[in-house]
Amino acid sequence: MSARGRAKREAVRRQAAGWFAAGVSVPEIAARLRVSQTAVYGWRKRWRAGGEVALASKGPGGGRCRLDEPRLRRLADALDEGRRRTASATINAGPWPGCRT
Repeated sequence: MSARGRAKREAVRRQAAGWFAAGVSVPEIAARLRVSQTAVYGWRKRWRAGGEVALASKGPGGGRCRLDEPRLRRLADALDEGRRRTASATINAGPWPGCRT
């Protein structure tokens, strides 16, 4: 997910935190934010344990890339070459194989 997407989701969780403090019910918050009640229950649990700070984004997920720059460039080149070959084969193929007209 992009940084923009993470910020948007964090804003939703912060809005929920305000409603937790106001005593709004979990089903009502879920309906207002158009998210699952399960998500809201999880947010509320984190909010109770650590306040609004506990609802902050933890940053991008996934593991760290282990490829160095030269290998990343080789990978990108190989992917681009595959795209070019696929596009070329599709354009030059004519009718689909086995197609009877």
